[in-house]
Amino acid sequence: MQAMPLDELAREFGTPAYIYSGDAIEAAIDSFRRGIGNRKALICYAMKANSNLEVLRLFRARDCGMDIVSGGELYRALRAGVPAHRIVFSGVGKTEAEMVEALQAGILLFCCESEAELRTLSRIACDLGTTAPISLRVNPDVDANTHPYISTGLKDNKFGIPHNRIFDLFREMQLMPGIITKGVGFHIGSQLLDLEGFRSAARIMRNLVEELVALAPLEYIDVGGGLGINYGRENPPDAGDYAHTILSELPFEDMTIVFEPGRYMVGNAGVLLTRVLYNKVNQSKRFIICDAGMNDLIRPALYQAYHDFWPLAEMRLERLVRADLVGPVCESGDFLARDRELCDFQPGDLLAVASAGAYSSVMASNYNTRPRPPEVLLSEGRARLVRRRETYADLIHLEVPSRD
Repeated sequence: MQAMPLDELAREFGTPAYIYSGDAIEAAIDSFRRGIGNRKALICYAMKANSNLEVLRLFRARDCGMDIVSGGELYRALRAGVPAHRIVFSGVGKTEAEMVEALQAGILLFCCESEAELRTLSRIACDLGTTAPISLRVNPDVDANTHPYISTGLKDNKFGIPHNRIFDLFREMQLMPGIITKGVGFHIGSQLLDLEGFRSAARIMRNLVEELVALAPLEYIDVGGGLGINYGRENPPDAGDYAHTILSELPFEDMTIVFEPGRYMVGNAGVLLTRVLYNKVNQSKRFIICDAGMNDLIRPALYQAYHDFWPLAEMRLERLVRADLVGPVCESGDFLARDRELCDFQPGDLLAVASAGAYSSVMASNYNTRPRPPEVLLSEGRARLVRRRETYADLIHLEVPSRD
């Protein structure tokens, strides 16, 4: 990774540790831009994938905006120096306090997902004496062919407004005080490897836009994110094919197309370093126990996700063993790999869990009262600590002790 030996980083920063490549993130941004070409577009990085401030600053430096889903993410984006006029606010459960914060900051768009949310935002904007810029999120009822937990465009999902309700609601919006209609959008899921879902959703959006512009002018079409990456067994489309698929269905040259990539930008730019603690055999089952667990990388336990592993020292590949790679957490669901042919790892061996740049550190927890790992960014030929390892004191510093 950027010609910096991972074993040296493990010695310097300890394990577990998240390591990110700034060069890889910047290359992904540039690749995505090339895919878009000369179309009028705005890249708003879906920062829920990895919200470290220094990672966000890499996107800011390349003129990207942010897709946020909470007041906390708004705070992070602004602290990273991202201009508010490049921030779009998604999510089905925006609180009134979050709406106030975003309105006062002057964000680009609220991606509204229900009539109730619209009416609440209308009232709050009127109370503040301002106007809320709105993009309606459409639920196109398109099957994204992904894990059900990260499918967001089916009629049974909680996201978006049914497309057969959009016209009536769009008309009603023109009479609501305190809001202005700026656009429409969709987002059908995450880790998508098939372009047909994107094509179907974009085609539905094109038909909607052609009719909606007769009612009111539109400036933005938000096409969400969802482009998948290779975790070791996948063959995802490249950014060029993805962008062409969507843009060819949306021939509205005067409108800005908003893209919200997340995983694609950072997923393969990160690894999780871990160290083997023990080998254990229970009757016919072998376990390789390491110091990273589901509290550090929950994707295998939550989504049954596959991650590749790299030994950080040369190992004889003819000595493979079938084993579970597990962590120290007191749960049978605490695993990083199950029934996998692995190198014959021994206590003290170091390994890197691949594709851990997205939905890893941001989903980490303190379960079992375990400190979260540090985050290290490789940039400009050096390794920089961008989040320190938590201490035991950190784990209790928010608790209010009894005065008895």
